[in-house]
Amino acid sequence: MALPTSLTPWPFTFLLSSSLLFLSHILLIVTASSDKELLLKFKSSIENNHVLSLWNESVHPCSGQAPNWPYVQCYKGHVWGLTLENMGLKGVLDVQALEELPFLRTLSLMNNDFDTEWPDMNDILGLKTLYLSNNKFYGEVPAQAFQGMKWLKKIHLSHNQFTGLIPISLTAMPRLVELRLNANNFSGSIPDFPHSLQSFSVADNQLEGEIPNSLRDMPLSAFSGNEGLCGAPLGACSSKRKSPLSIIVAVVLVIVALGVIGAVVLLVLRRRREQEPDMSAENPSPMSHKKERSREPSDEGSHRSQTSSRNSGRDITRLSFVRDYRDQFDLHELLRASAEILGSGYYSSSYKASLLNGAVMVVKRFKKMNNLGREEFQEHMRRIGRLNHPNLLPLVAYYYRKEEKLFVTDFVHNGSLAIRLHGYESLGQPSLDWASRLKIVKGIAKGLEYLYSEMPRLIAPHGHLKSSNVLLNESLEAVLTDYGLVPVINQDLAPDINVIYKSPEYLQHGRITKKTDVWCLGILILEILTGNLPANFLQGKGSELSLINWVHNVASESTDEVFDKNMEVTKNSEREMIKLLKIALACCEWDVDKRWDLQEVVDRIHQVKERDNEDDNPSSNASEVDVKQSESGEASFSIDG
Repeated sequence: MALPTSLTPWPFTFLLSSSLLFLSHILLIVTASSDKELLLKFKSSIENNHVLSLWNESVHPCSGQAPNWPYVQCYKGHVWGLTLENMGLKGVLDVQALEELPFLRTLSLMNNDFDTEWPDMNDILGLKTLYLSNNKFYGEVPAQAFQGMKWLKKIHLSHNQFTGLIPISLTAMPRLVELRLNANNFSGSIPDFPHSLQSFSVADNQLEGEIPNSLRDMPLSAFSGNEGLCGAPLGACSSKRKSPLSIIVAVVLVIVALGVIGAVVLLVLRRRREQEPDMSAENPSPMSHKKERSREPSDEGSHRSQTSSRNSGRDITRLSFVRDYRDQFDLHELLRASAEILGSGYYSSSYKASLLNGAVMVVKRFKKMNNLGREEFQEHMRRIGRLNHPNLLPLVAYYYRKEEKLFVTDFVHNGSLAIRLHGYESLGQPSLDWASRLKIVKGIAKGLEYLYSEMPRLIAPHGHLKSSNVLLNESLEAVLTDYGLVPVINQDLAPDINVIYKSPEYLQHGRITKKTDVWCLGILILEILTGNLPANFLQGKGSELSLINWVHNVASESTDEVFDKNMEVTKNSEREMIKLLKIALACCEWDVDKRWDLQEVVDRIHQVKERDNEDDNPSSNASEVDVKQSESGEASFSIDG
């Protein structure tokens, strides 16, 4: 008979709780041991697994929230996620080992060399994110490949060699919000998704038929590269299939019409020949004809004016101006101008062009910008042309060709922030002081705030915020350039070009968010405060993260070593510099949910002053900054207020 709670003897209660605690501890050890064995089994199935040499039996994969093995995420002592990216891994995946990891929620094998058919994943029932992009997986994905995986939210299978139909089981996943199937060989029609997706792409496949209504709000780029697709946002579908008889009738009518047009053209040419004098006898050369016409100055002036007008009109049409108040010039005048190369790279080249009228322009040539058709591209350029803010470099004109694009802007004489921060000595200029750097940061924040208000539909209204894309005018005001171009850049090349694709959310989950520009702003502020280029730490996509880690490590001991030695610091300004440093690290928060949104960042930046005029508080030390550990294992500053 059980004793009432109030009458349960204390020793019995203590013994019971101690036993439960002991049993839970034993269970945790057994589970951790099981996780270790399963991961080692999974490792043994992979070729090139030497990169996982730190996975060994001497230590458990997880200790609480902290991973003991690299590329492993942990939650309460269990393996929660695996991020095995950019490692050149290949071989056959031992999915059975993964199925037995009870707490596995995220799996990323992006950017490797796995060359197998579809790995049967649908017994990993708790999986929430699956990233297999940029491998060599091939063959059909079974129709029921995702059956029962009701927790899956994000699936990225892009840039593989999958064939066949899009698996119908994808439409029965209630939590699915992101689906990336682009750059494969999927065929057939797109199935109808009964629920809304936030991110979707089937671009560059072999799909056909009408786009389902549930996907018609997706951008045009989500469906490009499929010649057989129709319906919004692409062109309208044909109402019905034409019968053979109607096709024959149409062909006959076209032939008759061509015959009539040909007869009319011949008749017109014959009449013109009869009305014109016979030139064969005289056979004047073009030069002699030009001299003969020169005797009639009034006619020549009229003829030259008309010809010039036609040519000028044709050229200006090709060079499209987005601002009516600007003096216009033709493309030939721009190409004839004396030019100076400002910079050149894989993606774009910049030239300084001095026109005959004294105007100095910058022409930027983009080579990889075929993501949109002519009409969509022109509409986006008109949208950019309507932007007007003192901290944005205005687009003056553009030139459209399918193979390349030219953007024309004014020349800003003080050059880029990158050169002023890192090359000022070679220019014979002084280093930027604290007041100038704070002024530049505030200008950048104002420009971003305006972009977010005027282009709210873009996930990342700037998309490429870095020091070389911040220009400085005569009064050292920040002027942003290369903004708003994410929608027009080829999606398969964008991750290698734009700064937003170096963010933690993209490196981990293959996505960007409304806060990704904020992360870029944080990295830029760190560069301004420290005087260090991210690329100085590590070449490649991890350089920004290495800069953040360096700041954390140094600042946890003393902020004196963080700030640029060439920036003059006073006792009253140091406190304000630390405020800005804290803001930058809040922008660089690994967890997007904890990262501040842009408006909060802008408000905080505007509160930072050139100097702190308050009386010194002897009980506080401005150089001491608290550092705490986030759930991701990244250190972060504590933010007051």
